[in-house]
Amino acid sequence: MYEYQYVKLALGGIFTSKPNSDYKEIIASKAKEGWRFVQIFAPATSGYGSASYFELIFEKKVD
Repeated sequence: MYEYQYVKLALGGIFTSKPNSDYKEIIASKAKEGWRFVQIFAPATSGYGSASYFELIFEKKVD
């Protein structure tokens, strides 16, 4: 069995789609805690045609 953790990663304003946080640092930090990066989820786009956030999905085996 696995447990999952979701990390919401906000994106910049209307004119930029850059994340507000460094996703590579988040993934490396979670890996040190024993979490495995599974997927990045992009939600439906907003009224401006771009997503306002992404979610990083991690899993860890539960004993």
